[in-house]
Amino acid sequence: MLALAAGALSSCAASSSMRTAKNEIIIKTRAAPICGDTGAMKVAAKQAAIETIKAGYDRYIIVGQAGANTTQVVQMPGSYSTTGTATVYGNTGYYSGNTVYNPGPTFVTGGHSQDLAVRMFNEGEPGSQNALSARDTLGPKWALIVRDGINTCAG
Repeated sequence: MLALAAGALSSCAASSSMRTAKNEIIIKTRAAPICGDTGAMKVAAKQAAIETIKAGYDRYIIVGQAGANTTQVVQMPGSYSTTGTATVYGNTGYYSGNTVYNPGPTFVTGGHSQDLAVRMFNEGEPGSQNALSARDTLGPKWALIVRDGINTCAG
């Protein structure tokens, strides 16, 4: 079960970005139901840091946010099974039966989305004093994360 959960988290999120100005981008992130809304937010925040570095900036501020949860559990149709016995005594028949409903399988569909509007800054630029450091957001292995991207909501 643990291996199944780890496998589900290994590639459960994807992001895309669009430049809207020289120093502004919009990031759209979609994450699997198992990630939850918090996982989608973490991926989107890391993607903001990645895009900031890729664009040649050092710091960023999230200036807008929107999120959605479209997860739902769907149950497939079930089936009925009836068993019984019939007996006849003379001109009279008797039937005793039992019907059981067997529910169909369930599955989870949908996901979590997170959209961010991001403004980027260079170090020391007006407005950068309140901005987040992209490298600090990604941690000590920031160069690898920028190179490889992020596609998981675990960690």
